[in-house]
Amino acid sequence: MQKFIINITQQNFDCLEDTALECFILSKNLPTFFVSAFADKAKAAGKLVLTDDAEFCRLNRLDGVVADFSKSENIAADFETLKQNLAGKFIGLICRNRRHEAMLVSECEPDFVIFKAFRDGAENIKALTAWYNEMFLLQSALLLCEDGVDFENFATDFVIMDDIKYKIFVAKA
Repeated sequence: MQKFIINITQQNFDCLEDTALECFILSKNLPTFFVSAFADKAKAAGKLVLTDDAEFCRLNRLDGVVADFSKSENIAADFETLKQNLAGKFIGLICRNRRHEAMLVSECEPDFVIFKAFRDGAENIKALTAWYNEMFLLQSALLLCEDGVDFENFATDFVIMDDIKYKIFVAKA
């Protein structure tokens, strides 16, 4: 079973109490006071807090970023710039759902590689993640982009979902 990374979409501290959760992604659209308080509580609990914006990460002293490189034309250069701006921070990279791009992203050696999951084409993405985990030692994550993706059958280390979907998933389990 994969571990979960929860994308926090609303002001709520409840998920910090869930011992199964070790990592969160905070939106830069959340109020600053909430981001600061959430990050402090998460760090005190030994949990990681990421965001999708490098500057927001630095300003709020978060643990790292999830960066979308799926449209990057120069992955290596873009990653080097990001890495220099976030020295010592965790970096997860979203790549295109193709083998070549997964290889290019992996060559940069981020902390983990992220594949987007949609209902359409789910079998192709499932095959891609299986191939990826056979070829690479880097951890991988599945970013749920819509409802109805059977993520439990994907060969990834993590599943990224929002806090509302996670509550529904836990209630069903």
